[in-house]
This record gives sequence, C-alpha cells and structure tokens, in this order.
Amino acid sequence: MPHYIFESRVLKTMPGPICGVDEAGRGPLAGPVVAAAVILDRKRIPKGLNDSKQMTPEDREEAYKRIVDCAIAFGVGEASVDEIDLVNIRQATHLAMARAVRALSTAAMFALVDGNDPPALPCPCDTIVDGDARSVSIAAASIVAKVTRDRIMQALHAEFPGYGWFTNKGYSTEEHLDALTRLGPCKHHRRSFAPVHNILYPGRSHGLNFGFRRKWIDSIWTLDLGTPRNHSRRPVDKAGGPCSRSTWKAPSIA
Repeated sequence: MPHYIFESRVLKTMPGPICGVDEAGRGPLAGPVVAAAVILDRKRIPKGLNDSKQMTPEDREEAYKRIVDCAIAFGVGEASVDEIDLVNIRQATHLAMARAVRALSTAAMFALVDGNDPPALPCPCDTIVDGDARSVSIAAASIVAKVTRDRIMQALHAEFPGYGWFTNKGYSTEEHLDALTRLGPCKHHRRSFAPVHNILYPGRSHGLNFGFRRKWIDSIWTLDLGTPRNHSRRPVDKAGGPCSRSTWKAPSIA
C-alpha cells in the first residue's frame, strides 16, 4: 500500500508543499490523456488510497470524493486528441502533467511523478517507478486522473454510443476494435495510433516531421509554463534557464 515516506524525505530538504502527479489514458485509441496533481494534508490523508488500477470504479469514486474533501489542492490537466496526434503520446502526457501542476490553487514547490520519465514542470520533480502503489500523493493523483477521464469518456459515449466507451473507456478491447472496423474512426480517435491509422490510411506508414513537431512542442511549452522548456529536474532561474547545480540539488528519494 502507498505511504508518505517519499514525501517525508523531500520535506526534510525543503518546506514544501509537495504534489503527486500521475496520468490516465496513455494507451487508449480514443479520447484525451488526463493528468492530475494533488497536494495532500499530512494530517488528513484519506483512507483507502491505492493505485487506481487496483481499485473498482465504485471505490475510485468514493476515494475521489475523499481526496477532493481533504486535499490542500488538486489540479487536472489534459491534452487533446489533436495534440496527441501532433506531438506524440509521451509529449502530450508531459504537457497534461504540466497543466495539472499549474492548475493547483496552491503552488507546489516539488513534485513526485509516477514512472521513470521526468516531465518539464513549473517546479522541480523526481520520479518513482510504480509510484501510484508507493506514494499516497501519487496514488491520489492517479485516482483523480482516472475518475476524471472515465467521466469524460462516459460523456463522449452519449455522443458516439457505437464504440462502447461507457465500458471500455477508449481502450483497444475486442468490442472497440470491432466497432472501429464496422463504423470507422470518429473525431475523438487518435489517428496517430496504429489501429486507427491503418483503417484510415491502409498501407501507409504514419508519423510527423520531427523538426516541425519539436518547434510546436517548444512553443506550446513556453505558452503553458511561461518559460523556455526545462529538460532537467531543476527549477528555472529568473532568466528562464535551469538553475546551476551549485545553487540547487534535487533531494534523493530512492
């Protein structure tokens, strides 16, 4: 079960607050990718937090209510299907995470991010593999992201009921793939994902020009973060560049 050990280690090196960050919806063939950031009150950590994938939909909904009730702040960000198709799912996920952190009503001083791929955020961060099962802050973020995205897909199901999104949430289930073959893709499908692309453009390889994509990524990141993109885990200085290692060092939380 997740705990507060990682947060406590970071808080020994800085005053906080610390947010957990996670995403939902990297793998589906349809719908946005959604990320959440959550700052928990150490004295009011909700009970029953866990990796959202290990919870039933009913348990996630109950946990979501407790998180919203008890958290110091939470923020949600998403990247659209068009953004996913333009910059790829990895970059779109990072973009959603940055938007989630920026959406916090209380600014985070540090972020713990699920996985092993640190995104460029408005604050320094570190990653934790299987973080949603190890850190309560990341577990809370995983629940908020998952519940939010499930609700989005259920709403889209009302508009396009033929794909079974109410139950499959856009993932490549047999039901969804059969519907894709029968009905064809709609505007909410990710055209850069092979099963969708192969239906739209049989026999053609897919992919965007990297140079164009990189320029778009850097421009949208400047818009979202207000600074040039920071590829390190360090915060940016007043000039917009990463702080030198002599003035800041990321705490070790492994």
